[in-house]
Amino acid sequence: MLIAQPQSMQFDAALSLQSGASIRGYTLAYETYGTLNADKSNAVLICHALNASHHVAGVYEGQPKSEGWWDNMIGPGKPVDTDKFFVIGVNNLGSCFGSTGPMHVNPDTGKVYGADFPVVTVEDWVNAQARLLDALGIQTLAAVMGGSLGGMQALSWTLQYPGRVRHAVVVASAPNLNAENIAFNEVARRAIVTDPDFHGGHFYEHGVIPKRGLRIARMIGHITYLSDDVMNEKFGRELRAAVDGVVREGYRYTTQDVEFQIESYLRYQGDKFSEYFDANTYLLITRALDYFDPARAHEGKLTRALAAARCKFLLVSFSTDWRFSPERSREIARALLDNRRELTYAEIDAPHGHDAFLLDDARYMKLVRSYFQGIAGEVTA
Repeated sequence: MLIAQPQSMQFDAALSLQSGASIRGYTLAYETYGTLNADKSNAVLICHALNASHHVAGVYEGQPKSEGWWDNMIGPGKPVDTDKFFVIGVNNLGSCFGSTGPMHVNPDTGKVYGADFPVVTVEDWVNAQARLLDALGIQTLAAVMGGSLGGMQALSWTLQYPGRVRHAVVVASAPNLNAENIAFNEVARRAIVTDPDFHGGHFYEHGVIPKRGLRIARMIGHITYLSDDVMNEKFGRELRAAVDGVVREGYRYTTQDVEFQIESYLRYQGDKFSEYFDANTYLLITRALDYFDPARAHEGKLTRALAAARCKFLLVSFSTDWRFSPERSREIARALLDNRRELTYAEIDAPHGHDAFLLDDARYMKLVRSYFQGIAGEVTA
């Protein structure tokens, strides 16, 4: 069993951000798995999505149910094999899982950041990750990999630091968000900021948490992560099995209480999320999603934007993922092919929606395993 060891690193020098602001005296939480080889050529960076963290794989000592969020993908003998690769997971700035975020103290004011935490972008996260790799003495990555928002970071790595990446694995991602996705994010943010306990983002000072807004935000997000087929298969129109121990036989005819199983599931997910996720972090990360658009600086031409990339690519999409549809991955593929970049593209026919990138689809796992076996053949033992 892989035992994870949480680590952190302090950075005193200011990091300039895309917004024109900067942040100094910040900490990045991270974990590493496997052994870095002598010439440091086997490092793989894993970039996390919205509500994940640096805890990518393994479990914590004495906590058998603390598996990393991509533990099925990464570890000894797994598709990203830590017997061959030195894998790094980094918690992004603004998150709420160890790296400096809105709940931490601003060294310039001596007060908790709250809503004053600077807006961060995908590009800012990549720059911070690069600083961590510099401190670890890693100049070149064998691969950078991520799903969803993590895939955006992996793509951005190939543009910001093209000489430092040999392979990019971009899963269930997109070159930018379409209007529908931005709309979902905005509705979720409004649920949070209109919660009376939000207090303009300075709720820490009031000793409260905007749980109502967080619950709704998570419920909205969860709907978009699942496919229609999966929802119908798991829940259909089934009524909640029992209320207060009484078996259900028909409708309760209520407009406010839970009636259907899908309602119960969404409320459970919302309640759980509101207990551990930070509201300001949710605003920051969803806005980073909105802002990501490498083609914007190139008159909207993705082919021109991706001309900077030099590495080899694996792109993976899933047929029922309607939030980051296969067509969005094909946009990236076409732009890379226009630039004559080496590319492997796979569209997996899977029923699970956007969440498929986290699940154990045999074809998906076999594909990633095969690709990383190829990368392993390129690095020094």
